[in-house]
Amino acid sequence: MHYRTRKELWCLAFIAPQLILFILFTLYPTIMSYVYAFFNWNGYGSLKDFAGLANFKETLLDPYFWNAFRNSLLFMVALVAIQVPLALLMALLLDANWLRGKVFYRTLYFLPVVTTTAVVGLVMRFVFGAYKGLLNEVLLTLGLIDTPVNWLGSTETAMTIVILVGIWKSFGMKLVYWLAGIQSLPKELFEAARIDGASPWQLLRYLTLPLLIPVGSVILLISAVNALHVFDLVKTMTDGGPAFQTDMVDLYIYRYAFSGSGEARIGFASAAGVLYGIVVMLISVLLGLLVKWSGGRKASGAA
Repeated sequence: MHYRTRKELWCLAFIAPQLILFILFTLYPTIMSYVYAFFNWNGYGSLKDFAGLANFKETLLDPYFWNAFRNSLLFMVALVAIQVPLALLMALLLDANWLRGKVFYRTLYFLPVVTTTAVVGLVMRFVFGAYKGLLNEVLLTLGLIDTPVNWLGSTETAMTIVILVGIWKSFGMKLVYWLAGIQSLPKELFEAARIDGASPWQLLRYLTLPLLIPVGSVILLISAVNALHVFDLVKTMTDGGPAFQTDMVDLYIYRYAFSGSGEARIGFASAAGVLYGIVVMLISVLLGLLVKWSGGRKASGAA
């Protein structure tokens, strides 16, 4: 057997398991969801009851879908607006030469990332519990409140708590991205600028931040897309309550597809998923254009 052919077979052998799993659990379900969206189907039997665009129309006319859609956008915007710049600030501090214990801080911030999201949600449900919750017990002991606060059961605080926990949960990953970007910057530029008498603030403003624009665009894209698909955190913390104030589109789809009262509505849930997928795709394309534009600026600036 020819060496090149043998090498290609070995490559195929290593790729095949992952490729098979991708086809079975990602590609095939995605394609079939577009098919199910045009049928009234409960998950059993054959596809006989063709619904046309009825499922899409019902989704677009459902106020609960738009409520979940608004909450998903709010979660995404709040997480990106707070987490991304805060992670950049922390990355700049962790890259500073005067800071000691960098490994400890990096591990501390990254620990929530490797913790299962469902476990984090259950723990936070205990922390913010109305009765015997850790936060309420601490505040009562310090005399800061007189009666326990129902943090996750109040329409005024539930969404804020979910957003804050979401920021904390994935903060370490954005921190790693920023650190990788900062440490990949050419050191020669900074050394030349210091020789010319540039101050630390000038180095940050005129070198570090402009050079980080392409990296920041990618981080923005990843953060936005991931935030639009929050499910297990909300499911374990509030299950969409109170009064659907923390309901998300992924949870909305799940509720109709698997855990709704009565007969499952796979077709309707698929239609909602297709519509939401189109929106996420459009957002991804727009942010992708931003990444391309920022990369072009960097290239033209380097030239």
